[in-house]
Amino acid sequence: MQEGEQEMWGQGLSLLTPSRLEDEALVRWWGRFERQSMSPRMARSALRLLGEFDIREILPTIHVPTLVIHRSDDVLPVDGARWFAAQIPGARFVELAGDDHWPWISDPDEIVDEVEQFLTGERPVCELDRVLATVLFTDIVSSTERAASLGDRRWRDVLDQHDRLVRRELDRHRGREVKTTGDGVLATFDGPARGIQCARSICDQVRPLGIEVRAGLHTGECELRNGDVGGVAVHIGARVAGMAEAGEVLVSGTVKDLVVGSGLSFSDRGMHSLRGAPGEWRIYAVER
Repeated sequence: MQEGEQEMWGQGLSLLTPSRLEDEALVRWWGRFERQSMSPRMARSALRLLGEFDIREILPTIHVPTLVIHRSDDVLPVDGARWFAAQIPGARFVELAGDDHWPWISDPDEIVDEVEQFLTGERPVCELDRVLATVLFTDIVSSTERAASLGDRRWRDVLDQHDRLVRRELDRHRGREVKTTGDGVLATFDGPARGIQCARSICDQVRPLGIEVRAGLHTGECELRNGDVGGVAVHIGARVAGMAEAGEVLVSGTVKDLVVGSGLSFSDRGMHSLRGAPGEWRIYAVER
């Protein structure tokens, strides 16, 4: 993806999901989604049609239980959602904190809980399982340009080889693959040093495929949810990875402090504000 093109898709995401604006895999996915969904002419027609919709007159005629959910800082003003709910007899309005328009981005469980309570009258009891873990994010650098130069079939072969190499290194370093993230992976480790060694090895192993990978790590308490992991620690790991250059492994100051005595060396990359994380964080690059 060219710099100008990525900036354009990023501007759209800045409205729809500000908390993930630095997630390049999501930016690329959204760009592909929009390009493949419809032509520019169809997009103009769809937007024009949306502007012609006016359902205000029919809202008072709705006589079924209705739930309206809206986030406080959504790109669409919350006052409009409040008015919308007020026009439907007996409708229930729930305002949630946050600024992501897409419901599945920031905390889908929060929305699902509200829906379940609305439908059943009972709010689910959620007992979060929190564990201390090191999270690793990896991402293929300039994957869109590389895919365009190789073609779909050859690029798929490269991705398959990439996935095999990544999983082999995760096995060697006792990491657990949580999920793939488009052109990368999210994994957890019970020791930060093994996570760093795995990240360095992944960067080295995939280079003969003609691709470069960047990686980022952070250690903190993570929430376990149906095989997935969540929480601030995961967001920090993603932000750290997004700052890395091709072939580079970045870590938070937390990780650096935990591996004292391991023989690993680091160079200071300064203090940074990380979206979704309080305060400023010192970032370090792992030296070879």
